[in-house]
Amino acid sequence: MICSICPRKCEAYRDNEKGGGFCAMPETPVIARAAVHKWEEPCISGTNGTGAVFFSGCNLKCCFCQNFEISRDNRGEAVSVERLCEIMRELESEGVHTIDFVNPTHFAEALLRALEQYKPSVPVVYNSSGYESVETLKRFEGLVDVYLPDLKYFSSEKSKRYALAPDYFEKASAAVLEMYRQQSITEFSGGIIQKGIIIRHLCLPSNADESKNILSWIKNNLPDTVYVSLMSQYVPCADAVKFKEINRRITTAEYQKSVDWFFEIGLKNGFMQKRSSAQEKYIPDFDMTGVKKALKKRKTML
Repeated sequence: MICSICPRKCEAYRDNEKGGGFCAMPETPVIARAAVHKWEEPCISGTNGTGAVFFSGCNLKCCFCQNFEISRDNRGEAVSVERLCEIMRELESEGVHTIDFVNPTHFAEALLRALEQYKPSVPVVYNSSGYESVETLKRFEGLVDVYLPDLKYFSSEKSKRYALAPDYFEKASAAVLEMYRQQSITEFSGGIIQKGIIIRHLCLPSNADESKNILSWIKNNLPDTVYVSLMSQYVPCADAVKFKEINRRITTAEYQKSVDWFFEIGLKNGFMQKRSSAQEKYIPDFDMTGVKKALKKRKTML
């Protein structure tokens, strides 16, 4: 596969044996965990949880990523498109409210094939860094019910420093507008989102201006019906130690500045987090749960 599905447009050959491109992943999807997950936004996880499928590798690879074991170290196991369809069915059988594809960008081709073969009966959530190609996103129209993108950085200086992507905001903002075009009406049923878009923003320490600029862009470019998830869960991981200004948790005062700005500029729909969310215990165990097909137990003849 010669790959140009994300804004990096590596044009690299993604070999199924060695992988390739910036994401260093094969064409075949690689997954590190597929299980019930209860720590997404309340309207996604609900009481029964979401069926979260964590893809390995990443086309952004932020220096501080809490999922660095899989996003940067590429831990995981390859599965076929057919197996990915089975995983969706298995998660549905657990009674989940939604199916949550976490960081699927670089496996877009395989995910498209899977969703064309099998569309879950519960809402499909496309949960990504926001660093997406509009052309690729257009192909998901009608297959994705809920978009859950990040808007991480506003300035090209910060996105280059933390993710080697100086064009991050240019690409991510265009992607968010395309996601909104596809799912412009937010619908809920029994407290669970059925259609729509929720824009996530992770507040970083020493970066209050970035948060303000992101929230202001949302206010100026999207209607009040859009939901925003303002997150305080930052825990310095991976290479954050190399950047003194972000090698700590965010303070209550820093997070409150972003919350205050959210209301000051007139944003209305959103989710806020408690400071207690900034703990390692909320990082999933990437132990390949749910990746391999479970063997059926044989009945013992007496």
